[in-house]
Formats: sequence, C-alpha cells, structure tokens
Amino acid sequence: MNGPHDVGGRAGFGSVAPEPDEPLFHADWERRVLGVTLCCGALGYWTIDESRHARESLPPALYCSSSYYRIWLESLERLLLRHGEIVPEELDDAYPCTPGKARARRLPPEQVPATLARGAPTARDVDAAPRFAVGDTVRTVVTHVHGHTRLPGYARDKRGRVESVHEAHVLPDTCAHGAGEHPERLYTIAFDGETLWGSGGEAGLIVSIEAWESYLEPA
Repeated sequence: MNGPHDVGGRAGFGSVAPEPDEPLFHADWERRVLGVTLCCGALGYWTIDESRHARESLPPALYCSSSYYRIWLESLERLLLRHGEIVPEELDDAYPCTPGKARARRLPPEQVPATLARGAPTARDVDAAPRFAVGDTVRTVVTHVHGHTRLPGYARDKRGRVESVHEAHVLPDTCAHGAGEHPERLYTIAFDGETLWGSGGEAGLIVSIEAWESYLEPA
C-alpha cells in the first residue's frame, strides 16, 4: 500500500543517522513490547503479513511521530481488538475484563528459544516453472493497491534485470488479508541508480529487491 512506511527514495525526511553501539532496546518497555508481540503471535490469529499491514495502516501522523516499538505496540493493540481477544475498555482501564478467546494457546517460556529458531517458513512447492530466468530484462508493474504489498513505491514501473530465481513463497498481498497463500516464484531484481532516481542517481549504484512473479512483466 502507499503508506507512511514507504519512504524509500523520498526527500524531506532527513538523513539516516546510525547510532554507534546502538543497544538492542532503549528502554525496558521496548523489551516487553517485543516479548508480548511474539507471544500474541502464538495465539494464531494473524500471519506476519497481516501484522506488517497493521503497522503500515497506522495514521501517518502517528506512524511518523512514533518510535519503532511504539509502532509495534499500536499495531498489536489493533490486531487484538480486530480479532476479539481484547475489548476497548481493557485498553482504557489497563485491566482485563474479559477472559479472552484463545486461553488454551500459550507460548511457555521454555518453548520460546525453539519457537524462535524454527520461525515461520514461507517457502512452498508449486508445479509451474519460473516465468523468468536469470539475465532477463523485466519491468515491475504499476500498482497503487489499498492493501498490503511488498513492492516498494520507488521500484514500480521500472526496468530491471533478474539476478536470481528463488523457490515459491507465500504471496503477502493476499495472505495479509486472509485471502489465502497463493504462493508464487520469488526473484531478485537489480536496478541501476539512474533508472530509479533519474539524473540524481549515484553513478554505479545498484539496488536489488525481492519481487514476486505477479510484480513483474516482460520488458
């Protein structure tokens, strides 16, 4: 979607300023937000794509003025409300007033390391052969979808070259909205800086993105 998160290549947001020796967390509440988010994911209500879309769908003023884990917290509240695990009064009072629907699903502390190590693989088997091969010139589609997509705005309607052909993966565009996995082949596509940024592109710059097959068409 065209949301506040998709700022690649846009001007006016200031420079990126890496923090030397940046800590994993800047405050204890950030550590807790990460833990609660992971445990709530174990409830099984949503996929990683739905959770990403929830963050992207925050109001732009809130998103742009929030820290990384504040964005996580705001989206988690919306996901829990959407799936009926909490009610608005619980957020207002900071106290549970309903038992919740998924009490039987828990992530015990002793299972956390193995669960995180296992992750949630998205690779799937498909019968169709890849539509494109390494070295092919392709063009990304023009899209202004209202839902979730992993095709960044700066790379839409651009000519690129196929660098790698990968196995099929769950399509985020449908999975984020409960419309099924619809796995597609995934490709690494390389673009030169001038193609993406015009005459202001850095000489010799190459940008690579991962793109699902439906994001591409023959150039």
